[in-house]
Amino acid sequence: MASDLSPRSRRQGPAMLRGRAVPQTTTDQRLLDGRATADWVHADPWRVLRIQAEFVEGFGLLAELPKAVSIFGSARTKPDSEEYKLAERVGAKLVDHGYAVITGGGPGIMEAGNKGADENGGLSVGLGIELPFEQGINDYCDISLEFRYFFVRKTMFVKYSQAFVVLPGGFGTLDELFEAITLVQTKKVTRFPIVLMGTEFWGGLVEWIKTSLLSSGKISAADIDLFHLTDDPDDAVRVIVEAHKEEARRREEEQAVKAAATEGRNGT
Repeated sequence: MASDLSPRSRRQGPAMLRGRAVPQTTTDQRLLDGRATADWVHADPWRVLRIQAEFVEGFGLLAELPKAVSIFGSARTKPDSEEYKLAERVGAKLVDHGYAVITGGGPGIMEAGNKGADENGGLSVGLGIELPFEQGINDYCDISLEFRYFFVRKTMFVKYSQAFVVLPGGFGTLDELFEAITLVQTKKVTRFPIVLMGTEFWGGLVEWIKTSLLSSGKISAADIDLFHLTDDPDDAVRVIVEAHKEEARRREEEQAVKAAATEGRNGT
């Protein structure tokens, strides 16, 4: 049967091209022509495939990860600092309560959290990011993955963590902190604990949130309870453990109510 398409029309997959939009070559020709330029590897359609590949790789690698807590903080923190030692203790104590530890995989606080978990016999995960200045994955990660895109990496932190512990850090740490608070506040994720460690470091920010955001009606009073401020690693872990126990009890009660309702309907 003769085609109903004119020479100036071409169906290209689900698209219909006409007139000047019709390319001079077919898709197969462009794929197989080895003389073509490599500009296409920098085009947006190819980037979409790279983004998809990063999601697939991350989901596949982390799908069987046990319950985990992410530790955030500055990459510039020195190994001999109190903040580094604090992150180590937090990582170790999380392992004592059955959690894996996830960090950004770099130096500083990230390395300390991974080190504390690793040296205490726990599972230590590093989710790195490609940066103009090379950081590399620290030596205390059992599982590591390096991402091109921040937003893919952030998705992995949120999807595979049951809590966040945030130690002193810079813009990257603040970015992770406020994204987590926003996701919890807007119920885009199931509420999970967010712990700020370092009252001296975070105290001014918390006070500003209360005196500026809360007092002017930009947030509600309940939003202040979305995070917990402490200096004590035991307190930090306690908050996380108790929150998860409470969540487990709530789910059990919901299931019991549903089961009772189902039995009632079946019995009538």
